[in-house]
Amino acid sequence: MEALPIPEDVPMHLRLRVVSAASALLLSAVLTACSNDSASDSAQEPSSSSAVTVSHIHGLGIDPADGRLYVATHEGVISVAKDGAAARVSDKADYMGFTVAKAKTFLGSGHPPEGSDEPANRGLLRSTDSGKSWKTLSLGGEVDFHSLEFAHDTIYGYDSTNGVLRVSENGTDWDTRAELGALDLAVSPEKPQVVLATTQSGIAGSADGGRTFDKGAEPALAFLSWPEPKALYGISPTGELQRSTDAGSSWKRVGTVPGGQPQALTAVDADRVLAATQSGVYESRDGGKTFTERLPVAGGGGH
Repeated sequence: MEALPIPEDVPMHLRLRVVSAASALLLSAVLTACSNDSASDSAQEPSSSSAVTVSHIHGLGIDPADGRLYVATHEGVISVAKDGAAARVSDKADYMGFTVAKAKTFLGSGHPPEGSDEPANRGLLRSTDSGKSWKTLSLGGEVDFHSLEFAHDTIYGYDSTNGVLRVSENGTDWDTRAELGALDLAVSPEKPQVVLATTQSGIAGSADGGRTFDKGAEPALAFLSWPEPKALYGISPTGELQRSTDAGSSWKRVGTVPGGQPQALTAVDADRVLAATQSGVYESRDGGKTFTERLPVAGGGGH
């Protein structure tokens, strides 16, 4: 089967063979939306329950320090309280790859705010004050990480600029591993050598810490999150939430996230799942069976 079109910034040699044309088309749409954020439409104002601007969401996390939801967006990092009150805590930079590593410590990447003299690609960023301020640790001007995972005291990052997986134990020295075209990563909470990636061929697996990956297999999922050994979650390009209890060998549909095309997924534990779609951020406390809205996005989420 011929490879379907993917964004121009992904090199030709990274284009992968697809197993399902329909699923690949949808996944390609998600990939294109995430890759072309810098050329997005003007931001839209959400409803009166939030005084912040949100046009596209890139990452989600819960800070153990205060239990708040933090949302990485095209216009900065937003903190959401339990009562729904939202406030931007950072500057208005575009935060792409994003993860909460530990209490008050976030990792990110992306692009500087408009008018900044920083390089277009900010490399690996770290915040130690819950997203208020950020410092580039490494690869500034060289890399834009579209996916970041912190597991086993190690950082796993998908370098979308060069189409490779990079791994670091300290955030400054990096080991360049497999070359692949991916949208998201997940690392086994039990085995640091087991890494999964969502690709246009389906879920590609690695058993050697991301040095090599298999060709990928269905289902075609956009984003993954793996908080516990028997709780690997994935969301399809249409918002269908699936769960695997056997490290991705088999999958079961558990529910559907409202709001259309997904933009981010983070499972806090086996029961608590956070997902962002075109219409906002939603949370489940029952393993994905039902969802409640945490942060609305007006106009369907922009792009």
